[in-house]
Amino acid sequence: MSVTPLQALPLELLRQRSSTKWRKYPEEVLPFFVAETDYELAPPITEALTRAVRLGDTGYTPPDPGVREAFAGFAARRFGWDVDPAHIFWTGDVMMGVVEILRRVIEPGERVVVMTPVYPPFFDTVEEAGGVIERVPLARTDRGWGIDLTGVEAALRAGARAVLLCNPHNPTGTVHARESLAALALLVERFDAMVISDEIHGPLTYAPGGFTPYLTASAAAAARGYAVTSASKTFNLAGLKCAVMIAGGATQARVLKALPAEVEWRTGLFGALANVAAYSADSDAWLDSLMAALAQNRALLGELLREHLPLARYRAPDAGFLAWVDVSAYGWGDNPAPHLRREAKVALHHGPLFGVEGKGHVRINFGCAPEVLREGIERIGALVS
Repeated sequence: MSVTPLQALPLELLRQRSSTKWRKYPEEVLPFFVAETDYELAPPITEALTRAVRLGDTGYTPPDPGVREAFAGFAARRFGWDVDPAHIFWTGDVMMGVVEILRRVIEPGERVVVMTPVYPPFFDTVEEAGGVIERVPLARTDRGWGIDLTGVEAALRAGARAVLLCNPHNPTGTVHARESLAALALLVERFDAMVISDEIHGPLTYAPGGFTPYLTASAAAAARGYAVTSASKTFNLAGLKCAVMIAGGATQARVLKALPAEVEWRTGLFGALANVAAYSADSDAWLDSLMAALAQNRALLGELLREHLPLARYRAPDAGFLAWVDVSAYGWGDNPAPHLRREAKVALHHGPLFGVEGKGHVRINFGCAPEVLREGIERIGALVS
């Protein structure tokens, strides 16, 4: 059955938004830098939030906002993952969850494996938890990027106590294979360490069934793992604070249950309401339409780069609406984004912020109207034509 792609909102309407994407730079700059998308909210989310505003329902988040059951249902439908509801907890956002879990699985000064290039807050989160960053770059192959298991093993052997995993990976869009995740779990088990997996981009995987939640990769993964996720990236809810923390087993569930009450209290009521609505079956059709739109743009970006920036290196992501593009051949320096913002009036994310592997790279958000994406790449192409 064919799915009608979701239509992005027009620029004149989007510019009325007050979020970072539309307020950081002047109007003449096209924004592709931050992970906000340009679509209407899923109708169930709009309905839930509208009802809350009409009721003046703007108080504290209740002890059980329904997030647990909603996420468990979503995971079963979309990933085939049977999550024990007793293993599900919530907090304000994914990085809050990561730092609180890290504080329980490492001691100050212990090392945490981070697979670069990676989402810049990973670095800050490890330091906030008192850890020391142990960089293990992703392995680059003809088929894309993957976990450098040899590098991870060396880091764990040298004393690293935890692995902070990004699955699917940001910025490369890599969906780690089940076999790779299971092999990672065996290493972690051997060296008595722990994995915390940021899985916020999981619902945005293109191939049906292609995403493997880390905790489902093997019994070893479940025994020594946590996952943290949210509906915020998929459903564009970053300003509404709510994330889900999932324990791989009863031992980790006791750790999450023992977290200070304030960790749960950081969840915003609107965030909880929106996440419950997003995870409901009523939002599945909207998500299918979103994925159809993103799949078109993912292909379009490849075409535009071949036409206007033929020296750029781009591998279509396995998941998400973020493209990791190497433009080093054009001589725009280690950090091309400021130059492109000044000269082309196009704002992209700064590659070096993701680690030294990001030199000469930019990250492009293609969760927008095709014509906006086309104009952005044409503007950059005009610099080299």
